[in-house]
Amino acid sequence: MEFIIIAIISIICILVLGYIFNYNMKKIKHIADDKELDEAAKKYPNNIEMCKYYLKKLNNENVKIEENTESEASLYIAIADKISIANISNTYTRIQTIAHECLHSIQDRKILMFNFAFSNIYLLYFLIVCILAVFKLLPYKMMFLSIFLILSLIYYVVRIYLENDAMIKARYLAKDYMEEVKVSDKNEIDRLVNGFYKINNVGIKCVNYSFFLNIMIKVLVFSSICIIR
Repeated sequence: MEFIIIAIISIICILVLGYIFNYNMKKIKHIADDKELDEAAKKYPNNIEMCKYYLKKLNNENVKIEENTESEASLYIAIADKISIANISNTYTRIQTIAHECLHSIQDRKILMFNFAFSNIYLLYFLIVCILAVFKLLPYKMMFLSIFLILSLIYYVVRIYLENDAMIKARYLAKDYMEEVKVSDKNEIDRLVNGFYKINNVGIKCVNYSFFLNIMIKVLVFSSICIIR
C-alpha cells in the first residue's frame, strides 16, 4: 500500500511541477529555429576554432576537442578532460553551446570528478535494487527507496549546480566573444544575444525540471516493481 501512495504522490509532483515550470521541449526547438540568426552565425569560425578561442580566453587551452557530427548533444567529459561538439554547425545556438561546454571545463575539478563518479554509482545502485526487487531478493524495500532518494538529492544538487552555472554564464561569454572577433555589427550581436536569452529563459527551467523528472520516473519504476512483486 505504501508504494501505491508513493507512486501517486510522484505522479502528482511530476504533473504539478511540469505545469509550474512550463516544461515544453518543443518550445525550445521552436525558439532555436531561426533561419535569419542561423545565417548570421555562419559567418563565425568553425566549431573547433571557436572552441579554441573560448578556451584561450578562459586560460584553459589543454582541453582536448573533438567534433562528433553523429551526436545530437555536445558535452564536456571530465574524466578525459575533453569537449565533444555535436552536429550543431548549422544553428546559431552553437555560439552559446560551445561556450557552455568550455565553461564546464573550468569548473571546480573536485566537483566535476565527484559528479562523474557519483552519477555512475547512483545509476548502478538504482539498477541493482531494481533487479533485486524483480527477483524478490530485496529486503526492507522502503529502506532502499529512502537511500535512493537521499542519493537522488545529492545527485540533483551537484548536477544542477554545474549545469546552471554553465548555462547562466554562457550567454555572457558568447557575447564577449562576438564583440571581440567583430564579425557582426552591434545590431546583429544584440539579435543573437536576444536569441540566447529567449532560449535560456525557457531552457534553464526545462533542464532543472528534466533532472527532477528523471528522478521521479526512477521512483515510479522502483515503486511499480515493488507493487507488482
